[in-house]
Amino acid sequence: MKRHVHIAVFALAVLAQLAAQAPAGWKVRVDRSTAASDPDGAGEIKFVTMGSGFHATNPQAAVYWNPANTVSGIYNLKGTFTLMKPSGHTNYYGLVFGGNGLEGAQQSYLYFVVAQNGTWLIKRRDGDATSTVFAKTPSDAVKKPDATGKSTNTLEVRVSADKMDFAVNGEVVHTEPKSGATAKTDGIYGIRVNHLLEVQVDGLTVSM
Repeated sequence: MKRHVHIAVFALAVLAQLAAQAPAGWKVRVDRSTAASDPDGAGEIKFVTMGSGFHATNPQAAVYWNPANTVSGIYNLKGTFTLMKPSGHTNYYGLVFGGNGLEGAQQSYLYFVVAQNGTWLIKRRDGDATSTVFAKTPSDAVKKPDATGKSTNTLEVRVSADKMDFAVNGEVVHTEPKSGATAKTDGIYGIRVNHLLEVQVDGLTVSM
């Protein structure tokens, strides 16, 4: 019994610590690596307001969202992501949408992300499991780090009645029907940043 109490107290302490590091109204859910060959970095996640947007420093992967940010029906979701420096290997970052139950065991969401090697990826999360909607794909639309080590990409998800367009820097890189794994697009929208990345996020907006 004492062991269970200690675990519960520890979990609450971790949640409080993470909440304290997020801007007002925002929540953080850590997605820790379980792969010995691809471990998380040392230190704590930092998610803060910076300039007109947010700045995420991620030793571990995480999803960031504000429960007030929900959308349904036909909409366009957009955000501009600046990778501050390359990671030691390919890691992805970008938009989360169609989110439900993000604080619980039955979390679900879709995510559209890019990486420093010029590829994009669409996946779905259900509980602890992930499934690939469309595999890692190279595109000239995705900007790679320049001589300073930075790269800036604007990602968009354009949801219509029966399909979704996924765009990078204004160029549609993929169109997906709203069916099967991508049938549910109503819900919370936010940000996902994988581990070992530092990313500035600006202009996270949704329009109907």
